[in-house]
Amino acid sequence: MKKEKITFIGAGAMAEAIMEGLIKTNKWQADLITIKNRNNAERLNELQNKYGVIPAATIKEALSEADIIFLAVKPKDASQAVKNLEPFIKKEQLVISVMAGIPTEKITEWTKKENPVLRAMPNTSASIGYSATALSKGAFASASHVQKAVELFETIGTVTLVPEDKLHIVTGLSGSGPAYIYYIAEAMQKAAEELSLSQEEAKTLISQTLLGASLMLKNTSESPVELRRKVTSPGGTTEAGIGKLDQYQVHDAFLACIKKAVKRSEELGNIK
Repeated sequence: MKKEKITFIGAGAMAEAIMEGLIKTNKWQADLITIKNRNNAERLNELQNKYGVIPAATIKEALSEADIIFLAVKPKDASQAVKNLEPFIKKEQLVISVMAGIPTEKITEWTKKENPVLRAMPNTSASIGYSATALSKGAFASASHVQKAVELFETIGTVTLVPEDKLHIVTGLSGSGPAYIYYIAEAMQKAAEELSLSQEEAKTLISQTLLGASLMLKNTSESPVELRRKVTSPGGTTEAGIGKLDQYQVHDAFLACIKKAVKRSEELGNIK
């Protein structure tokens, strides 16, 4: 696709992950990416020094030449941040929101313009080109806008098109998902160190184990249940370990975890 100019409104972890992925995978030139946040010039300078992106002094400057505008502010700040764009945004500019919970309809209401708006829920693995991104279109987005966004996000991982009302589920599942996996890795690392493996030994074994398991899920037709059963020999070590997880109701805890995250996304969508 043509390398268009991108502006990020918001410069937090998700914005950084996306821009890092675009730049480090050599899919986008840093000088085509502009960044603007509310008032943290130190953060903008940090990102400029790290990646070579261009900080903007004002919203007007940030939007003046943008083809694609990423909305990457915290949901609690969304209303005012988007309303601040209204005097400067042009109808033809494509708006992509990565704000959890905020519907495209509300973004259109705040900008007072019929811009094509898409909602995306990537995750922070975008920074290394392995995001799992879900994408939904708003009322004024055409098939060509969707295709443009798909091509952009495919440079930093996989893309799944979903109806917008499913994005709350995606947010709780894959948007927050890397943190759940790091939580597991954290527990595995602590156990390994308590049992006398070094931090370096543990990290190597854990990261490769998670990578291998992930690739098995991705590259075989077998379900997680079938794959788990293949590892779990009767009377063996895995069965003993899984039994302890069942005793602590870890399966139920993860179900509750994801449902709670989904509910929080729904709550964020109700922000005025």
